[in-house]
Amino acid sequence: MKLTTRYTKKTPTFFRKLRNIGIALATAGGVIIAAPISLPAIVISVASYLTVAGTVATAVSQAVVSDNETDSESKDNDNE
Repeated sequence: MKLTTRYTKKTPTFFRKLRNIGIALATAGGVIIAAPISLPAIVISVASYLTVAGTVATAVSQAVVSDNETDSESKDNDNE
């Protein structure tokens, strides 16, 4: 399956929720990193990890597609 096809298919409910959580984590981390006040190094470090974890969770969750759609497509391709 091509990457462009995978990203346009329907995402299962669990992974949509996980994607939204990932977006929130990445946003929270980005806001902390960009804060105009001086913060302790540990807070900046944790915010960096939140940003990376949120970004990865969002990307992976968006790439997941339902098996039911994939199975029906592969059966159609086998019949041709």
